[in-house]
Amino acid sequence: MERKIIKTDDGSVTIHLPEWNEQYHSKHGAIQEARHVFLKMGLHYFVENYDAKEISILEIGFGTGLNAFLTALESKQFGLNIKYTGVEAYPVPSEEVQHLNYPEAAQAEDKRDLFQKMHDIDWEYESEISNNFSLTKLQKKFDKIVDSNLYDIIYFDAFGARVQPELWTEEIFNIMYRALKNNAVLVTYAAKGSVRRAMIAAGFEVQKLPGPPGKREMLRAVKN
Repeated sequence: MERKIIKTDDGSVTIHLPEWNEQYHSKHGAIQEARHVFLKMGLHYFVENYDAKEISILEIGFGTGLNAFLTALESKQFGLNIKYTGVEAYPVPSEEVQHLNYPEAAQAEDKRDLFQKMHDIDWEYESEISNNFSLTKLQKKFDKIVDSNLYDIIYFDAFGARVQPELWTEEIFNIMYRALKNNAVLVTYAAKGSVRRAMIAAGFEVQKLPGPPGKREMLRAVKN
């Protein structure tokens, strides 16, 4: 499948798949989307509501590493200890990683080595990225996740239901529900009615929230 690196509206890039007319991040701003959906509505929400200092995060769709990178920057700024697990069935090739401008676009040019380290570490093993941020990358499909009561937050960042509807089913959200601790949260850029209904069927309490630039709404689901 053809893949292109394209610039988004906030100056950061993303990977575009012309055959699907789909991309890894929003064309309206990759970094803006990540900060709004996953940091503000996910990480910040959890920290503010549960006064947490040690947090376990699962990312569904590690992809370019953007969400992990921004979370690592946040962990240092707010004094959080984060164990981060990223699941990805098809890792981004190293030659594409070289063209991802996230440290520069996030005004963290001095963290280019940290971003590169996230991609260079071995898969399937926990690695220390910084003093308070560890990363485990797992190469497998999402329906093979068997974790139970392990995570405080899930960043659900799979390709959209339009192109991969099998990733947005009740069965998948049952797996997510099982993987989360009680009172844990799942956030995603998606807002489709079918996605919301699948989350509710899996047992989540689901809230519609204002979306990132270019998107009216997004979803946050809580395991109570």
